[in-house]
Amino acid sequence: MSKEITMYSADWCSDCRRSKRVLDSLDVKYTLIDVESDLTAAAKVVEITGGPQSIPVIMFSDGTHLVEPSDIELKAKLQSLSII
Repeated sequence: MSKEITMYSADWCSDCRRSKRVLDSLDVKYTLIDVESDLTAAAKVVEITGGPQSIPVIMFSDGTHLVEPSDIELKAKLQSLSII
């Protein structure tokens, strides 16, 4: 199974920086999409969340996503997918 992860984020977002730190510290590869520079990405976030433009939105290969996850939630999801 693909273990691809995509994170929608912005440089100014402290939750995004925190989630990036978690992924980086665990050596997890991910694709970063900046919602500030890519307006279609901002629209995609609204589509995924069903309204609010809350970030980070982290998409997983199993079709699920997390919105503004805590470090514990993010690590638990990575473990459930056998990524870490």
